[in-house]
Amino acid sequence: MAGFGNIRKGRREAVDKLGFNEGGDCPRCGGDAQPSTMNGYLNCVGCQHEWKDADYVEESNNTEIPTYHQDSEQIEEFKREVESGSLAGVLGIEKNLSKGQEESLTRLEDKWMSGMQGHFNTATEERKPLMISFDDEDNLVSTEVAALTVVANGFDGGEEIRLEYPGKGTEFYCFNVDDPLGWRKGRSAEETARSICNSINSNSELVFASLEGVRITFELRHDELKPESLVLFVDDPGGTDIVAEKNGIILDARNLQDFNDYRNIVELVLEDGIISPSEDQLLWSMRQQLGIDDAYHVQMVLEIYGEDTLKECTSCGKMAKLYTEYAAWYCQGCEEWC
Repeated sequence: MAGFGNIRKGRREAVDKLGFNEGGDCPRCGGDAQPSTMNGYLNCVGCQHEWKDADYVEESNNTEIPTYHQDSEQIEEFKREVESGSLAGVLGIEKNLSKGQEESLTRLEDKWMSGMQGHFNTATEERKPLMISFDDEDNLVSTEVAALTVVANGFDGGEEIRLEYPGKGTEFYCFNVDDPLGWRKGRSAEETARSICNSINSNSELVFASLEGVRITFELRHDELKPESLVLFVDDPGGTDIVAEKNGIILDARNLQDFNDYRNIVELVLEDGIISPSEDQLLWSMRQQLGIDDAYHVQMVLEIYGEDTLKECTSCGKMAKLYTEYAAWYCQGCEEWC
């Protein structure tokens, strides 16, 4: 009977464990007793059987049942401690608030609650706490660094959103349901905005996205990232279905009216002194729209930021230096003009 040796061995071990030994404490196998994890019970060392300890005497403790008056006294005592210490004024203890203070607290609550609404995957990532800062007048300072707005829902293909940061690369999100980084067109502009928001939150290493109707706002994902260096670019080849904005400025060549509008965009781009590939493409399309030549563009860059303005090379990602005598940028790594 090959193959049954282990079964027979197991049976013999079971008989040995369950066999009764004279002289022990356990009523099942006669094994030695040890204290159980339950009060008033003993546990067998051998078979782990538990039984009630006949010699156990339960200790009775007269606990005082809390009353409403005791709770009230403890609450009042806590309030007195807080009011007299460094935490005075928290938890709404001081009621004599001005109208401006009450409005500030209301804005804080609204901002906090909206910031905690999750459009991210809690199973794969942990969102940082909402960063809250105030100005000199105790007003909330927005943590929004850029935004997208779905102004129409007529997407017909080719639409693309780029999030870019110098030295960290570019994230591409396109209107394509088959692409892992793509988003789909919904039945309404709100549904399309929700799809874009979910796609960015699921894949972005740069920003968190929050949805407010058809507007998608972005917060930086890491504290070491600088708001002025984040680049948001929208390529909308058809009609104007989606627009990007940063610092209240619409980043769309079709929205330009004159040279002053172009200068405002250049100043926004040069906040960090670097022209990224997407920013370079944006500025080029704006120059085509207004008829601005490259020489005038370089002159404007020099007036705003100076000769230290860098351009990120589209080929190798390194920083190209501006050569004013040639009115162009040259990448030493690629040995090419940018």
